[in-house]
Amino acid sequence: MKKTLLTLTLLATVATATPASAASRDVVHFDLTAGQQPENVALEPDGSADVTFAGARQVARVDRAGRTRILATLPAPAGGGGAPALGFPLTTGIVRTADGTLYVLYATGTDDLTGLWRLRPGGTPERIAALPGTGLPNGLAFDGHRFFVTDSVLGTVWTVPFVGGTAKSWSTAAELAPNGFLGANGAKLHDGALWVTNLDRGTVLRIPILPNGRAGTPRIKATDVAGIDDFTFTGRGDEILAALDSPNKVVRISADGTASTVLDAADGLQNPTSIAVRGSEVYVLSAAYLTREDPNLLRATLPRC
Repeated sequence: MKKTLLTLTLLATVATATPASAASRDVVHFDLTAGQQPENVALEPDGSADVTFAGARQVARVDRAGRTRILATLPAPAGGGGAPALGFPLTTGIVRTADGTLYVLYATGTDDLTGLWRLRPGGTPERIAALPGTGLPNGLAFDGHRFFVTDSVLGTVWTVPFVGGTAKSWSTAAELAPNGFLGANGAKLHDGALWVTNLDRGTVLRIPILPNGRAGTPRIKATDVAGIDDFTFTGRGDEILAALDSPNKVVRISADGTASTVLDAADGLQNPTSIAVRGSEVYVLSAAYLTREDPNLLRATLPRC
């Protein structure tokens, strides 16, 4: 994939007060030694980014000035725990509802803590739905009535009622299964369907939501996207931007499934994990899972040409 001519014009980082002419790329750098590896993101109305810090078991807010504030730390499992396939407890997917409440997935390898957690503004986190400790809940989406949760180890999509309660298996389609490491990953609702990435298989799936709310037959929308993690829609039909973790790239995937690189290591990426878009701005998280250097949040301008 060649780097597209529709490049992302990068904003100057506010955190270091670097002039725009310097084309600085990182909004803020995080502390790897403190486990501040940003895994997933939800945007606030003022442009602040709510992120999960995987290794620190935390939820944090990064404001427009680059300041980071820890909102909550989830309880450590007895004996240290460790999510399957990864070996450590981590916070993963995050969703914000209109009242400012944050919903966060937590995977610990234990049944007593793994699940969906709620964090009300100014409150403390509480688990509202249990998920299997043998799994790795990862991607999170919300349709106004229920949550959709991807499990990267069990190859399952769960649903959870908005108020919490019992998680139900919504889809166990073969296309969700891992192939040696992690399967179903990012999750987004779009055009009457749940879209899901599969990291091991390098695919983007569209799972129709039937009139009765059940899952339809998955359709593969893109293939050969190695290392695909989370993604988001750009606002132009089915076009998406996707984070490729191990390849260290962000790609634009068109409606026909073709992909072109828009950001890579030269732009400051360090194993990108998640992307959010608001208007012409794109937010990219890098967790440095493999590079072990400079986890960060990058903000850039997305051309509409």
